[in-house]
This record gives sequence, C-alpha cells and structure tokens, in this order.
Amino acid sequence: MQYTHQTVRDYVAAKKRGDRATTDRIVREVQARFATRKTDGSEAAQLTHASMTVRFGEDL
Repeated sequence: MQYTHQTVRDYVAAKKRGDRATTDRIVREVQARFATRKTDGSEAAQLTHASMTVRFGEDL
C-alpha cells in the first residue's frame, strides 16, 4: 500500500527503526484529529493498516 499522508510515512519510518516514542506520539496526534473531525478518516485508516503490516524494528 502506498501511504499518501506524511504522518503515516513518518510512522512507518519510526516503527521500522524501533522508535516507540515517535510512533506513540503520531498515533495520539492522528487519534486527536480523527476525534475532532479534522481529518476525513483516510489518515486513520492508513495508520491502522501500517500498524498491522509494518514490523517494529524491521530495519534493525
């Protein structure tokens, strides 16, 4: 899947390098935008997909 949201691409990069603090921060930010309807939901959907398919510390 090609991720169109920069935040999701940043999440994938952080997850691959094993950066838990950054992945947690990005998840909180996306959840907040989704909860306040500042996003159409595609960002959250892409983030969910990335969280299920990208392995933590994959690049290590």
